[in-house]
This record gives sequence, structure tokens and C-alpha cells, in this order.
Amino acid sequence: MDKLLIVGGHRLSGDVRISGAKNAALPLLVAPLLTDDPVTVTNVPKLQDVTTILKVVGSMGVDVQFADDNVVHINASSLNSAVAPYELVRTMRASILVLGPLLARHGEATVSLPGGCAIGSRPVDQHLKALEKLGAEIRVENGYVHGKINGRLQGAHLVFDMVTVGGTENILMAASLAEGTTVIENAAREPEIVNLAEMLIAMGAKIEGAGTSTITVIGVDKLHGCTHAVIPDRIETGSYLCAAAITGGTIRATHADPSQLDAVLLKLEEAGAVITTGPDWIALDMQGRRPKAVSFRTAPHPAFPTDMQAQFMAVNTVAEGVSTISETIFENRFMHVPELSRFGAKISIDGHTAVVTGVDALQAAPVMATDLRASMSLVLAALVADGETVMDRLYHMDRGYERLDEKLRGLGADVQRLSARRAQ
Repeated sequence: MDKLLIVGGHRLSGDVRISGAKNAALPLLVAPLLTDDPVTVTNVPKLQDVTTILKVVGSMGVDVQFADDNVVHINASSLNSAVAPYELVRTMRASILVLGPLLARHGEATVSLPGGCAIGSRPVDQHLKALEKLGAEIRVENGYVHGKINGRLQGAHLVFDMVTVGGTENILMAASLAEGTTVIENAAREPEIVNLAEMLIAMGAKIEGAGTSTITVIGVDKLHGCTHAVIPDRIETGSYLCAAAITGGTIRATHADPSQLDAVLLKLEEAGAVITTGPDWIALDMQGRRPKAVSFRTAPHPAFPTDMQAQFMAVNTVAEGVSTISETIFENRFMHVPELSRFGAKISIDGHTAVVTGVDALQAAPVMATDLRASMSLVLAALVADGETVMDRLYHMDRGYERLDEKLRGLGADVQRLSARRAQ
């Protein structure tokens, strides 16, 4: 199992190219199940989660080709199975996204209940109840979701009990081929939803309202192929900006989208960063200063994203002052706190709220990643800590950050990936 060795104390500077968004790529790589025509998806990041979703799709007989230039070609005309097996689905929650397209295009599906990061309950019941409203017969047996329809799915008026990104994506895809009109209330508003809707529209779907809380889908008889690009990864962008902020550095994130990050950029400015933006870049300059403590509360988009909570907590550990962080999305998303404490961070937790008292310096320590975004918070702490830090369970980071060690070295960090044999 690979590990990461980081020698702290280097102020980051330079340009870093942002990859395509993992959370946008996954539904885009599932949407081709809705058509027998070839589909091409560009700007696809080479990540473990992407590899997993392509294995899930490929296991159904679909022709999948991942080119070296971050382009994926998918042709679902060869699909010969509507089963997503446990051995693949168990590692990633997004695998449930195949359920809607399989039902809509092929009339049946058997999908294992998914796994993924252990950051709390993320039930798929919202997906299943919505698909039932569209006319699907759903039953859950022996750890599998079995779905079936007679004829076509039927348009319906849906109201999600809670905002669900995956649920909104699943229903967007399914409703595109349903008979009649589907209205989705309390829909997720994330940029990834808009990216998926734009791809479905390019395939011939009729969708209005993506990016708002009410989305209307008028079902069509058939979808066709297209070429579509994955949007820039706003979480990766925010993570590198935080890396510059915590080290007092200055960087420019290229191939980025500033419009996706309003809440994050406002908090970075509050922390003392000078932010400038262009059409596809964001620059941050800390001017060598120590960050100031910033308090925030996570909430669905366009509010402060839960996927940036751990990174900002890391910045707050060395900031001037005391900050309060409230996590409202996932109940177990403070698992990085004990690991940050190993660096000497001062953090207390009361339920869904963490209070962080900034310290003058962190000290290197052996640490272990507990989930994807937690892994990045440990990397940030290690970048500013005195001494050498070794981070274990690197596979969490590999799920969501493309070539992290290489990109950090390009910014002046002292980072090495240790192979399993060398790390022993």
C-alpha cells in the first residue's frame, strides 16, 4: 500500500492545472447507457473512482475505451447485462447511478447496494422512492436493488425529502426517456448537475431548470450520441488554493472555473488571501502572511461545500484566532480531527460543530487518511508542519486527486510517493 512522504516548510508558488471534476465525470460516464450510439467524454480525470465506474459499465458488456488524452469512448450498443455486481459497486457509492439509465433504456436492473467513504449515512432511498414514482417496481433483497418496468417509465411530479445530488442525477437520466413530463422539486443545484443536464440535452433530451431547485424534464423516445466535456474540479481547485493559503504562498489555478467557487473564494479572502480571477483561472496570493481564522457552516450548493470542510479546517489549525465549523451534511465528517490533532492542532468537537484554535506551528507526525477529503486536510497540515510526515492509506486520496504528488512538486512542495515496498 503506497504512502506519501511530505517534508513541510515550503511556501508554494506557481501554476497548477486543474483536472476534470470527479463528481461530474461519474454521471457523464453512466449516461451513455441511455443510447446505443457512441458517446465521447473529454477532460476525464484518471482517478480510482473513474476506473471503478468504467469497470462497472464495462462489466455489462459495454465497449469502453479510455484514451491517453483523458478522453473516454463508450458504446453501449453491445450491452448484454443489466447487473452491477457487488465486487465492483461495493467500493463506490456513485455506482448506484447506473440504476436509472438501465431501467429507462433496458427495462430492468440489478444493482448492488453501494459502499464508499465512511462519512456517514447517505441513503439511496431517495433514488428508489423517486424511481417508484416514475413507475418502476423496486425491491431490495440480499444486498441488491432489483428494478423492473413494464413498458416505459412514466413522468411524475417528484419532491425529494432532502437535497440529493446523486438522486437528482439518477432521476434526470431516467426521466429523459420517460413518457410524459417529470418535475423534480428540491433538486440539487450543483454545477455537476448542470454539466450532466447539458450532456443529456446534447444527446437529445429536453430539460429546463438545471442549476435551480426545480427541474423539468420532457421525456423523449430516443437519445443519440454526443461529445461532451467534464467541467473543472471545483474541489480540487479549492484544495490547491488552500495549500497556498496554509503555506503563505501564491499560486494560479489554470483550467478552472471561478463561477463554481463563490463561497470558497469569499472565505479565502476573509482568511487574508488576495484573490484575482480570469475566465478560466484563479490566482491566490497570501503575500507571506499567516491566514486568519474563518468560521463557516456547510450546506448544499451554492453555500459552502461539505467537500471543502476538511481543507479549511486544516488552514484554520495554523490561523490567527479561533474558528467555528458547523457540518450539516454528513454526521461523521470530522474523522480527520484525531489525525490533525497528531500534528499538534487544537480542535474540540461538540456534536456537529468543531472549534479550532490556531497554533503558531504544527509538528510532523505519522498519520492515516480516513476518507477522500480528510486525506487532503492531512496533506495540507503536512505541507506546513515542521519535519517529515508520512501519510498512510493513500488510496483514499487516489479516489479524487489526479497526480497530487506531481502537481504539488510543481508548486515547490517536497512530496514523494513511497511504493509499498519502500514505505515499509
